Amino acid sequence: MIGCQGLSVQAGQRGPKLLQDVSASFPEGHLNALVGPSGCGKTTLLKAFLGLVASEGGFSLANQSKKPGQAPASDLAFVPQFSVAHDGLGVEESLRYAYKLTVRENREGEATIARILQQTGLEEHRAKLVSDLSGGQTRRLGLALELVGNPRCLLCDEVTSGLDPLSEDRILALLRSIVDSQGKTVLCTIHNLGKLPDFDHITVLYEGRLVFQGDFPSLQRWFGIEDPLRLYHALDGKEPGHWVERWEAEGVALPESKDAAIREHTPETPPVASIPVARPGAFSQLFTLLHRRYRLLLRDTGYLWLLLALTIGFPCIVVIFAIKGLPQIEGLSLQRSGSFIQQLQGDLRYQMEAAETATLVTGLVMFQVVLLTLMGANNGSREIAAERRIFEKERLKGLRCWVYGLAKLVFTGSIALVQGLWMALFVKVVCQFPGAYFPQLSMMALCCIAMTFVCLGLSAVLSSAERASLLGIYLVGFQLPLSGVVLALPDAVVWILRPLINAYWSWAGYFGSMKDYQVFDAYRMGELSWLPGPWPAAIALLLHIALGVALVLFGVRRRRWN
Repeated sequence: MIGCQGLSVQAGQRGPKLLQDVSASFPEGHLNALVGPSGCGKTTLLKAFLGLVASEGGFSLANQSKKPGQAPASDLAFVPQFSVAHDGLGVEESLRYAYKLTVRENREGEATIARILQQTGLEEHRAKLVSDLSGGQTRRLGLALELVGNPRCLLCDEVTSGLDPLSEDRILALLRSIVDSQGKTVLCTIHNLGKLPDFDHITVLYEGRLVFQGDFPSLQRWFGIEDPLRLYHALDGKEPGHWVERWEAEGVALPESKDAAIREHTPETPPVASIPVARPGAFSQLFTLLHRRYRLLLRDTGYLWLLLALTIGFPCIVVIFAIKGLPQIEGLSLQRSGSFIQQLQGDLRYQMEAAETATLVTGLVMFQVVLLTLMGANNGSREIAAERRIFEKERLKGLRCWVYGLAKLVFTGSIALVQGLWMALFVKVVCQFPGAYFPQLSMMALCCIAMTFVCLGLSAVLSSAERASLLGIYLVGFQLPLSGVVLALPDAVVWILRPLINAYWSWAGYFGSMKDYQVFDAYRMGELSWLPGPWPAAIALLLHIALGVALVLFGVRRRRWN
């Protein structure tokens, strides 16, 4: 028996009560309906059971008291109305990944998946992409994804809403078969009151209060209706307080009808016992997440071509801007000598030419940095926020949030590493920039990784992919002007902003690797401010990376179901 005692939910500290002192019980091994006008608290009640909203009161499962949200995945599973699978995966692939994330690998995995495909009527659609499924097939897939963990109870939130009558009947028939053949408990919120006779037990909420529980004949007598479609008219015909007071005063007279309904619809299969499911290890979940994400990347041809275009095209753009200045850059790529410094000090014309070339080099370095920050924002800004609902759903089934965050860091970090190294290597070879390879390649890689991780952190803490993308664009747009390299900033502002500016440290670390070459001396003739070398710059960028990692881990720990 699943139930609650005195359950209340409030919208914020000063908001209205969404649920008020609800004490209800739902028979185990039966098909339960939860109905009520829109906004009465049906979905809120399900979320309270799962711990997705803060609540007060008691909660019980199998006659054992539990705190909301602490029931294991083997006890409770949630089937939402919206899609909870990646569009780029096939039906069978989605189930296999769900199984690997939920259940420790065993020999029964393939047989379990085949059985669930057959039970849910998806066997003939096993190779079809999720994006190609109809509405009814998508709802069946949602149920199938939850059955991989063999839960005791399924909480279904409007899984028949928006479907045609035939698809709705098929979903209800599937729920009935799950109850009768496996003895599972199903609690389903519905809008179509005409389907109430198909349920064993009915619960009615009205303005956040419980006003009825019982079978369908008892509901007809209680509200004085023959047609279930007249239920809401009957509710609206009297003040909410009337129904609440009547239920609290006279509802105790209905246990006989409840018991009769339960006996009448008792399934052949007894209710399932709670069998703890062995959760996969952290490394297994990490490997599964990465395998799935790289597969999705290879299948998303549009995004893959965009990624390749940015990775290959941006370095080419830098080289195009550098073509006219390549001879001058080569001339200042010699190592420092005393005669060169004397020539700089004594020859005004040579000073001007050297300064122009040094400006070209520093500008090209900054151009690389800005393009890499743009690629970093593209890598991370939408990565978590765009699939937040899928993550939250898998989290309910036992996915470790820190493993999910780590998988996203590894995936986006690998892309950023390749982009940063390729940008630095291509431009250095073609433009013949002076300086050692290691510090320059390191600076560009750290630059792209740092911006990727910070934007990934924004994607984890913000509520939508659009907001995260917009903030990522702003963050990139302010890199150049706030770096102080191109535009002069007041001294009081420079060192307040610079610690936070990725572009400054990446540029300074890269250009600082040229300190033993003439181009560096030419630049320093007109710029005497302190310039950090590669090591201080690397430390600053590593701190940016640490900030991004902290934002990601903080963001994925917070529940954002809505």
